[in-house]
Order: sequence, then C-alpha cells, then structure tokens
Amino acid sequence: MLIIEDLKTRKRFWQSRRNSEPNRKVRPGLVVMKFGEQLRSSVIREYQWYYIDYDGLKAELKQRRGEEWTEEDERRFVSKLEAELDKVHTKQQVKAMEISRRIAVSEREVRDVVNRLNERGLGRDDGPSEEEFMLLEEDLSDIIADVHDLAKFVQLNYTGFYKIIKKHDKLTGWHLKPVFEARLKAKPFYKENYDASVVKLSRLYDLVRTRGNPAKGDSAAGGSQASFVRHTTKYWVHPDNVTELKLIILKHLPVLVFNPSKEFEEADSAISSIYYDNPETWELYEGRLKKTEGAEAIRLRWYGGMQTETIFVERKTHREDWTGEKSVKARFALKEKFVNAYMRGELLPAAIFEKARKEGKKSEKAIAEDERLAAEIQWSVLKHGYKPVCRSFYHRTAFQLPADARVRISLDTELTMIREDNLDGVTRSGDNWRRTDIGIDYPFSQLPPGDIHRFPYAVLEVKLQTQLGQEPPEWVRQLISSHLVEAVPKFSKFIHGVASLFPDRIKLLPYWMPQMDVDIRKPVTHDFGIQRTGHSATNSTSDDEDDDYDSDDEHPPAAAGPSAGESSAQGAAAESSRQHRTIADIEDQTADRAVGDDAYPLYDSEDEDDDERRDRLEEARKVGGWTYYRTLLAVCAHAATHHTWSFLKFIAPRPRATPVPRNERLEGLFGSGEIQTKRFKAPKGKKIYVPVRVEPKVYFAAERTFLGWLEYSIYIGTIAVTLLNFGAKGNTTSFIAAGVFTLLAIASLCYSVGIYLYRAKAIRTRKVARYYDKWGPSVLCFALFVAVALNFAFEGKDRHLW
Repeated sequence: MLIIEDLKTRKRFWQSRRNSEPNRKVRPGLVVMKFGEQLRSSVIREYQWYYIDYDGLKAELKQRRGEEWTEEDERRFVSKLEAELDKVHTKQQVKAMEISRRIAVSEREVRDVVNRLNERGLGRDDGPSEEEFMLLEEDLSDIIADVHDLAKFVQLNYTGFYKIIKKHDKLTGWHLKPVFEARLKAKPFYKENYDASVVKLSRLYDLVRTRGNPAKGDSAAGGSQASFVRHTTKYWVHPDNVTELKLIILKHLPVLVFNPSKEFEEADSAISSIYYDNPETWELYEGRLKKTEGAEAIRLRWYGGMQTETIFVERKTHREDWTGEKSVKARFALKEKFVNAYMRGELLPAAIFEKARKEGKKSEKAIAEDERLAAEIQWSVLKHGYKPVCRSFYHRTAFQLPADARVRISLDTELTMIREDNLDGVTRSGDNWRRTDIGIDYPFSQLPPGDIHRFPYAVLEVKLQTQLGQEPPEWVRQLISSHLVEAVPKFSKFIHGVASLFPDRIKLLPYWMPQMDVDIRKPVTHDFGIQRTGHSATNSTSDDEDDDYDSDDEHPPAAAGPSAGESSAQGAAAESSRQHRTIADIEDQTADRAVGDDAYPLYDSEDEDDDERRDRLEEARKVGGWTYYRTLLAVCAHAATHHTWSFLKFIAPRPRATPVPRNERLEGLFGSGEIQTKRFKAPKGKKIYVPVRVEPKVYFAAERTFLGWLEYSIYIGTIAVTLLNFGAKGNTTSFIAAGVFTLLAIASLCYSVGIYLYRAKAIRTRKVARYYDKWGPSVLCFALFVAVALNFAFEGKDRHLW
C-alpha cells in the first residue's frame, strides 16, 4: 500500500499494492510518502521525543549495506532497538496511568458537582453554576483527546517496530523477528485496552452534558412504532479507526451499560453465537444470502464467558417489504444444562416452561408464545437435520440513550468465526451443542488455521428510527459519510462465517467476499474526528503495510489505534520537503487505501477480464513459438474488436443518459464524491450472489408482458388467416403474403414464450438478469413492416398498378 500525493492538486490518496507488479510506476506529478516521512508528519507534540527513532535505526542498517553483517553489528542494533522499545513502552505506561488518574479525579469532581446540584439546585446558594459544568465538559473533552492521541501514538510505533524488524531481516539475512516478538510480548505497549476508559468517560460525559440528569428507562423502549420508520445500515471499520470512532460517538450517545453498579470487565461485552444449518443442503445459508421470503436463521447465543448458565435460543425470520411485515427476531431463555436434550428432541417445550408457569413470574400469554416458538424451532431442527456449523464471537460496545430508540449504534470488535462441525472427521463439538476447548480467550491461538477466521474489521451497525419526513441527526449523517466507515449493506456474520470456513462446500458467495483484500481506509473527506488545537494532525498509517513488493508477505495483527485526518498544522517545512521526494526507494512506503476504481465494485462471475488475458499472454510468452504468436494474435484481435465496437457505439445516434442528482440515501452511503467502479471476478467454480429485490408486481409485470405478446401474435395470425381464406383462389400473391404473416405470428409466439420462461426462472432464482427487451420489439416491428410492404407490393403488381 502507498500514500501518494498529487503535486498539482495537493491531494493525497491511497493506492493498493496487493497483487500488483513489482515495478509498478506512478504517473508523473505524483509522489510517494515513505513511512519515515509519514511518521514525522504525524508527530503529536506531547510525544515528539518518545517515538521510535525509525530513521536512526534504518541508517544503522544501511551503513553496513554491501558488507557482511557481523555478530557485533547485530548486538549493537538489537541494543538500540531494545532502548527504543523501552522508551516507547515507558511513555505509554506513564501516559496511561496519567489518563487513569485524570479520569478518577474528574469522576470525583463530577460526583461532587452533581451531588451539590441535587441538594441545592443549579445556580442557587452554594449550588453549582453553568460555568462549572462547562469547565467539566472541557476537561473531559481534553481527556478524550488524550486517549485518542495515546492510541495513535501506540499504533504508529507498533507499525514502526514491525517495519524496521522486517527491513532488518531482509537486509542482513539475520532473523530477528521471532526473537523480538518475545520482547514485544514482555513490553506489550500495543495491547492497551481502552474499553474501560471509554465506558467511564461515556458515563461522566453523559452526566455533565445532561447537567446531572441523564436519561433513564428501559433501553428497549421506543414508544409506538406505528409512526416511525426504521433504517438499519452496517459498516466496516478499520482497526486503526475503532478507538476514534468510539470517542466520537460517546460525545453524542452514552455507552449502554445494563448493570451500572458493576465495574466494567472485558467479559461483560463478549457475545458468542452458535449457528445451525444443514451441512448437506446449506438451506439456511442460501435462504439468508438470497433474502427469500421467510428465510430463517437459528442460533444459540450467550453473553459473557462459558460459565454463563442462561442460553438464548433465537430465530430470525426475513420478511420482504411487499408483505407489509417486518423481519422478526424471537427468542426464549434456556438453561445450559438443558440445551443438548432440547436440541435432540428429548426435552419437550412443555417441560421447559413448566417451572415458569408454577412461579407465575410471566404472564400465561408470554409463556404460551415462548412455548410455541420453542416447539417450532425444535421441529425445524429435527425435521431438516440442522446441526451446529459455526460460532461467531465478538466484543460489543453499544451506544444508546435509555428509553430512546431513535438512534442505536453498536460496534462489534475482534469478530471471529470458528468451526463447530464434525464434517471432515475432526471431532470439534462432538455430540455436544458447542465445542468446549475454547471460551472467550481471543484470539484463540490454540486453534488450527482451518478452524478459525479472524475478521479484519470491526462491524458498526446504525439503527435510525425517525418520524416520517424527519432527517436523522446531523452528527450521524456526518459519521456515516466520513472516512472512518465503509458501508456494507446487508452484511451478515453468519453468511460470512460459513462462506469463509467452508470454501470447499460453499459455491455461492456473498457480494462482499471478493473485496476482502481491498483496504477500506479512505482519505479524510471533511473536517470530522477528534481534534485539539495545538497538536499536529495525525495521518492514518497501516500496521499491515507491505514494506516491499513481496507477494508472500505476511501481515501483523492490527494494533488498536484510531486514524485521524490531515490538517494544516503539518507546516510549510514538510510541504516543501514533499516537492523533492522521489519513488526510487520503495522500501518503506506507507500503506493506504486503494483509490480510483477500487472504491465501489461491480461483479462479474463469468466474463474474462483484461487481467486474465494478460496472464494468458504471459504464459504463452514462456512457452514461445507459435503458441505465443497465436495467443498474441487472439488478444490483439479481441482488443481491436472491443475498441471498434466501443467507437461505433459512441458515434451511433442514440438516446443518451441524463445525469440525475444523487439522492440522500446514496449520498449517505457513498458521500458526495465521484462513485468509482471495479469489476471483481468470482473464484473458479463459485458464483457471486448479488442481492436482487423481487416483489409480486415483478411477476405480474412479466405475465402482462407475455399476454401483450400473445395479443400481438393473435392479431398477426388473424391477418394471415384472413389473407389465406378470403383471398382469390389460386392467387400466389395472397398465399405468399399469408405465409409471411403466419411465420411472423409463429416467431412472435415462440419468442414470447421463450422470453417469459427465461424471465420467470430469473425472477424465481433471483438472478441478476436483463429484464428489459433490447432487440425483440424492434426486430418484430421491422418484420411486420416488411411483411406489410411485401403484401402491398405484390397486390399492386397483380392489379397492374405498377
């Protein structure tokens, strides 16, 4: 990945180097920013003397270039690297302790002000004033900025250590990476978890923002749903942006905590789910992927660690919009010790709820609904042979005002999919409903690679519930259109987990799978994020950047850290230095997001693209001889035909598309910039499924079109019968004209039946097909014109009119 700057426009963009050529050139007028320069331009003033001395370490390596790297050189380099690690680790520890103390002090001050407010009132006697609340808010905002800066400091240094070790191993031939990974684990400055600080800051900021009167009530309450419109969108968030995103959201919505009296623990945010399906047919997977009416997902979910006794049995049912119903998620609670018996059909639903009926804690109606749900799920599992196939695990941070469901935001991090099946002869869950060799010990390093898929991004879900005609809050609109998120509509953990863990069994892929290797980070689109006057801006860099053009390069685990935007604080000196950069040394250029046509893809499961033709030509060049010349001729002929056809289409007089302004929904998804496209090709033997919206009126429209063609064919057939039966006997002209109209009627009938069957199948299978008829009406109308003209010409000749 490269950060590239256009000298003409002064704009930066990111270009992917994954799967790119080793000697790929950058067009004139663009310069590539190296990691060392990116590190210098991203320096935060408070930390400027504590960053890794990346340039010094690199100079140490280059001093011995061309000479043999000795044991003394290695000892000197490792000693300097250890000193840099100790410097960074110490600064991180000191700053983290300082932030913790500041949070503790702010908590005491906020509690004191709120207590005085409750006792005396705002601005009365010795009660707190509005200025005190404003000062507290400023202090908390400053702490939030400190957390952001520390996270960015950690992320940049972690990237620096990874890159300099990689450079060392490449230039010297000595393998330092395995040894230094142990040193990093001994001083894990990059493993700081900010979730506890985020929860505390959220609670304090909410108290101050609401002037000691935070919203209270049931977090699931939302009043009457009849007058509201729900809109849910899912986004991917790069690990570099997670902390910043949390800090931005908590300034508008508090973190939703179900037990405020309990101290926050990491296990409190852990959520695990076991998904069921039939491993022979994968009917639940395909149903959820195709979004067919009534498609179900069955899962068992629990919150916290493996010792949790309460398991929730859930069923999600998809409903199409045209039905007038909403998709439903229903669930009931079950003790863990009863799960196996229930899923095998040994424990009936009536027995499960017998105790609840005796205790009388729930109404009879609620118990009856749960019992019916339990019976339906049990019947489906036993009838269709559903078995546990995969598990999803993640830590969830939810943001919402209690008793106000207008804006609900959840952020799922450390998302992991794990196999739960026994299909390949390996006993994982056995006869149990879940495997017991793992818990919530992310990253589950004890599992073999084939059993686990660690999702590279966090998943943000934004649920908006607004009145008809009402716009969502402005900060939400800015957030979802910012550089921090990437919209992925209809993303599903279950679908992604099955597609990733069972590549040999799944042939139909979700639309987002081919773009998993495309970096989702984007340059800053507008002034949005955590900013503080007096600090130089921070630019996003990648901990998985490719330092060289090695095709087999491995990527380190993502370090927790945010990404912030570039600002004018970088100074004229850095600006002038960019004028003289070259791309001669590509060793340590900073990775960033692909631009141009990498943004929003179109999918192609069948057509051969240019890359394949280039690969075919390259293979033929290796063979040489006539094979190469035949392949070259075929490629050139294909290119010439393509360009000729494109030119003819361009000059041909035809209706042109009229530009239509982008609606608010598209602008919310893609922003106001130009929408780029790229074609992705499905892997061999697989197909990409693109969501298709099918409503009953589509079926009716296809039938109406078919009936219209039948009517047309009947009219033509009537003309043919009239000419044949009422024409003069023995008249050759009438017979020829009748024959032409008869053939035209038969062709129209056959064509209409074929088109109808094609469209009906495409609608039934939700295939992305062309439902408009480009040539049929024109060809048949032209044939009708010819038939009428011939009949007129022959009839006129028989009457000696010409």
